[in-house]
Parts: sequence; C-alpha cells; structure tokens
Amino acid sequence: MTITRIFDLLPNYVASYKPKDDVLAGKEDGVWRKYSIDEYIRIVNDLTYGLLALGVQPGDTIGTITGNKPEWNFLDMAIMQCGAIHVPIYPTISPADYQYIFCHAELKYVFVSGEELSRKIKEVATNCTSVQEVFTFKNREGLRNLQDVIELGQAGPLPEKVEEIKAGIKSEDLATIIYTSGTTGNPKGVMLSHKNLISNVVNVSYIPTFGEEGKALSFLPLCHVYERMLNYLYQYLGISIYYAESLATITDNIKEIHPDMMCCVPRLLEKIYDKIQATGRKLKGIKRMIFFWAAELAMNYDVQGNNSAWYMFRLKIADKLIYSKWREALGGNFKIIVSGGAAIQPRLVRTFRAAGLPIYEGYGLTETSPVIAVTSTDANGIKLGTVGPPLRGVEVKIAEDGEILARGPNIMMGYYKNPELTASVIDADGWFHTGDIGVIEPEGQVRITGRKKEIFKTSLGKYIAPELLENKIKESPFIDNIMVVGENQKFAAALVVPDFNHLKSWCKIKDVEYTTDAEMVALPRIKQRLMKVIDQYNKGFGSTEQIKKVEFLPAEWSISSGELTPTLKLKRTFIARKYETQIEKLFV
Repeated sequence: MTITRIFDLLPNYVASYKPKDDVLAGKEDGVWRKYSIDEYIRIVNDLTYGLLALGVQPGDTIGTITGNKPEWNFLDMAIMQCGAIHVPIYPTISPADYQYIFCHAELKYVFVSGEELSRKIKEVATNCTSVQEVFTFKNREGLRNLQDVIELGQAGPLPEKVEEIKAGIKSEDLATIIYTSGTTGNPKGVMLSHKNLISNVVNVSYIPTFGEEGKALSFLPLCHVYERMLNYLYQYLGISIYYAESLATITDNIKEIHPDMMCCVPRLLEKIYDKIQATGRKLKGIKRMIFFWAAELAMNYDVQGNNSAWYMFRLKIADKLIYSKWREALGGNFKIIVSGGAAIQPRLVRTFRAAGLPIYEGYGLTETSPVIAVTSTDANGIKLGTVGPPLRGVEVKIAEDGEILARGPNIMMGYYKNPELTASVIDADGWFHTGDIGVIEPEGQVRITGRKKEIFKTSLGKYIAPELLENKIKESPFIDNIMVVGENQKFAAALVVPDFNHLKSWCKIKDVEYTTDAEMVALPRIKQRLMKVIDQYNKGFGSTEQIKKVEFLPAEWSISSGELTPTLKLKRTFIARKYETQIEKLFV
C-alpha cells in the first residue's frame, strides 16, 4: 500500500509483514514487555477514542515528555489519528524552556513519564492557560494516567469518526512541531508535515541490508527527529524495535537482544573504542602483542575497499583472533551502526568497519527531517571525512559564500508562528540554508568544513548556543568575559576572565590579601568562589548546556590584545588559537 501519512505505517505493517510478538518492546521491572502489531494498533485506537472523548480536535497541540518506550509510539500515532499535532519535548530542558514551549505551542494536554518530572511539569503547566490537564504514564498522586485515557476510549469507541478524520488528513498537513535551540534565547518550533518525514523514511529505506527478521536497539531520544525518523523506518521495514532502559544499560541490552542495527552519536562509539583498548591493555605477552597488531591493522583499513590482497589476508587472521571477539561483545549481530549528530573521527570508522561493524554517517538538521546526506552502499557512497552523498530525492548545492543549501520534500514547512525567521532560511527557490559551510567532493560526497553560525554540537549531538550562555553568565559582577567551548566534545566548558576590579573589592571584604591578577585566579578559594557563580547559572540551563569545566584566565581580553572586535564581540577563532593549550586541558 502507499504510505502518505505517518499513521499509514500501521496498516502497512499488517499488509506487508508476518505476525510477530515483538513489533515494539520495552523493559518493565527487568522483563521485556513485547507488543504485536495487533496489540499496538488496538492500544493506538483506544487512545485515539480516548483523546476524542477528552475533546481533542484536529489542529490541537499535545505535548509528550518521556524517554524511549512503546508508549511514545502509542501516543504519537493516536495524536496524529485525531488530526492533532504531536509536540515531543526533551525531559532535560530548563523550566523556562518548558514554560515557553507550553505557551508558544498552546498545548492542550501534556503526557509525562516519571514521578519527579511529573511534579515539575504540573507546576509549569499551571502557568500556561492553554493546558487543560497533565497526564502521567503510570499512577501518580493527583494526576490521571495513560491507562485512564485508554479506558475512556474503550468505553466509547468511535471507529467511524476516526476513519472520517484520517480520510481528511493530507500528506502535506502538519504532523509535528519539534522545538530546537534558537539564537534569540527561545527555542524554535520546527513544523514538519507527514510528507517531510515519510519522504525521508522512504529515501533511506534501501540502506539497511536486512528486513523484518531484524531487530533495532533504540536509545537516542525519540523527541529528536534523528531517532524518530529511524523509528518510523524500522516500522516501515518491519524491523522489531527494542527500547533500551537507559544509557547506562545499553551494553547489557545489546547482549540480551543481539540487535542488527542502532543509531548513536560519536561519543558512544568513542567509549566503545576506549573500552576495547582498555581490554587490550590488560592482556599479557603474546596475546597483548596480537591484540595491538590487529588494532593497528584496523586503523589502516581503506573503507572504499582499496585494500591489497596481502592486507586482506592479514585482516582475515586478525578477524579470527581478535575482531570476532569485539563483535561478540557487541551482541555479535550488528549489520549497521548509524552515527550522526556530530562529526565522527575517521579512525573510528576505519577500525569498526575493518572489524566487521559497518559505521554509516549521516548529516542533517531538524529542519530537513533530518537527513540531507548519508553514507550508503552506492558507488562512491562512502569517503572518509565526508557525510556521504546527498540522500536520494534531496538536492544539495554550495552557495557562493560556501554555505550548504538543500532542497527537497524533506524541507520543513517553516518555523511555528515565525514567518520572518522561516523566510530567512528558506529562499524564494525553496533552498534551505543550513548554516554549515562545506564542499561537494568530485565523486559527489558532501564534506562539512565549518559552521556559518556560532551554534555548535557536542559529541552527544546536542546543540549549544554559546552566546546565550555567555551573555547570561556575564550578568554576574564577578565575570568580565567568557567563551563557551565544546565543539564535538562530550560536554560544554569555558574560558573565563574574571572582573578583577570586583574581585579586588570582594577580597577586601573577605580580608584576602590581593597580590596580582594571576596569583588570585590560581588561589583555590578564589576558584571556588568563581565556580559558585558558574554553578548558580548552570541551574537555569538545560543539562546538556551546563558548563562542566572552566579555565580561569589571568588577563583581561581587549581590542588591543586581539580577543575582541572594535564592537567588543569575541573573536572566537583568535581566542581558540591563542588559548589552544588551555582548551585542550579542559577536555583531558
């Protein structure tokens, strides 16, 4: 059957694939709770009826705040079957961001998992007049839960009404609003249609080398478009989806279910690689020597297949002795590991591919649903240092200033309630301006060389807008200047210049003898007081934005010393180069 709306994935599953008991699976109390397609559809329909009984109308917005679990899918499909708009929200953002999103999106209902999160959200929701009720996933004092809505639907099924609503929903209609970090202080609501997401699903569907017999492990947030699109892809291909309990249990979950595929961020692959290396360092004698011979051999692997016969002979030996054990430790069944959200180190791609663990790298944004380019099995489908060729159905070109532009059915409808911002990134010819700088290789792959915008990503794939954090922290009288760093690192850190005049006043009050600026910032007591300032501001940031480490500098930044422009803006490239050693220390 033809899929034009996201909820079409459900009848397509019934028509295309054999029955099985683990279409979706999540762990409850240490046991995998599995759902067949029939049970999945029944729960979705009951939820749909329940939402209609609550008064949900086409065009209403409904928020969900939860980790990855089958219930996310039940709500996602039910919301869209009502003609309503799903607004998935990160569980780790600041109260101020929750408040903004709730009110800006005019959420009618909010569904939230977790007791502590429930209390937090209930308090935020009281300040937003559009929110009629907050529901939880399980019993929480004073709040109705998901099962209550299901039972409400079971008491008054409306199948004809639902079919009527679904028949009126077009592929071009708005399906979801995903809020991402903005440069103006407030998150931006990216509007994606059914067509946007379905086009991405269909155009990447040829890449997996297996079908309905396979299993996928899901652990990156489903509220992010990256994992969400792949979640739809798995259902489109009949692949079973197992939701990891948490980031801490990924290794155990892999060993339990032996997945064929997962998507992750480079940081996870770095951790896996470091663990492999640590295992080798524990070995003695000839075993240790063989291990590191194999590890070194993998580092020289040509991912495009241009390896000599002598190299391949040695690779087979290394595989039998070493790589097979690496694969076994990772479930023994991976056919694809997708890495996205940030740049991955070429050595990791070489090593894992040599060991029979194919790494596929993708590139895109929430605004592009998300894939613009991806590694594939096509001719010239992979080249180290690139993100692969443009996705089928997506056009890519480089603007005169080097910016990467994309056009296709995956380009967002626009930013919610912000046509001016939409017009600033989608031009009259339909080209989306990514904000990234890059080139197209002679063979067609896309290479990203820099960022036009100052927003950067950590290695966990989380966006950070440094200027927002910097401007907030500079509100403190203790801070003269600050530059947040952390591109492709696992956390945000900062170079900080104290306000030495204020520091002198503080020292006088506290009877601390002030000598020189350099000696002062080296004093443990001074460092502790300055870190107290940073920690205070961290409380207002989302967990991925918080400054984890700081280097306090002994000299003011100025125009004459080169750190500031004539308008007193940070010269980031100059500062990064001048303080390269200090920045490196922050991430050791």
